[in-house]
Amino acid sequence: MSYQKILVDEPRPRVRRITLNRPDKRNPLSNELRRELFEALEAADRDPEVRVTVIRGAGSCFSAGYDLASDVSRDQPFYTPGGLGNWPRHVVEGFFHMWDLAKPVIAQVHGYCLAGGTELATACDLVYVADDAKIGYPVVRAISPPDNQFYPWIVGLRRAMELMLTGDHMSGVEAAQCGFANRHFPEAELEDRVLEIAERVARTPSDLQQINKRAVHRQMDAMGIRAGLRAGTEMQQLATFTETARNHLRELSRDLTGTLSKRDAEYGDYRTSDGPKDG
Repeated sequence: MSYQKILVDEPRPRVRRITLNRPDKRNPLSNELRRELFEALEAADRDPEVRVTVIRGAGSCFSAGYDLASDVSRDQPFYTPGGLGNWPRHVVEGFFHMWDLAKPVIAQVHGYCLAGGTELATACDLVYVADDAKIGYPVVRAISPPDNQFYPWIVGLRRAMELMLTGDHMSGVEAAQCGFANRHFPEAELEDRVLEIAERVARTPSDLQQINKRAVHRQMDAMGIRAGLRAGTEMQQLATFTETARNHLRELSRDLTGTLSKRDAEYGDYRTSDGPKDG
């Protein structure tokens, strides 16, 4: 299959790898890219020769977030009922679509992993990060909490609250310490270490591995993660009606780059310290 926004290869036996391939824009997650990503993931899940999939980003980072230069309500990769909250509901449905795949998916994170990039990473079953990765959700400073409010589930109450109230980022080391990621490695070692782990995961046959994976997720289901994340979509939509969010969205439509720089200037990070071009 031919793709325009991603690359697909098989770097090790029984390991499929998907590379987000918009390095000039720091891999923003447009609906076109997301459509290709879901198609590639589903193809790997159906392929009897594949036992595990790795997702990584080309160039300087994993992903700086959703493509703010595009209209995310148009050409979504799968149908989500319209109306208020369409986008966050769509994002959460995509999250659980990845969770419910039979075969394990691994995120290989380096550089910026922001906003939608964090949502993509957490939808994976295993997450490995570079020591100096920068992981955060700066959107909380000007628009809303996450479309997919996974933070309390993944990193706990106190760390989640700090991330939501500051919009600050975590390093890869901090992300592994608080549970966002499984482990951290020097960036120069990250790819080899991830492939070593992928090979270990691939040693277990898929008919058993899908049950191993599902057994963990069923415990999260029992604790209410699906209901919690769906409730979070309503909070995200509510936040977009605040005066702050409406003003910011109007400014974004006039000057995307300038508005995002203005958002982060007071904090002295992201765009104001050689930050991402999207997010």
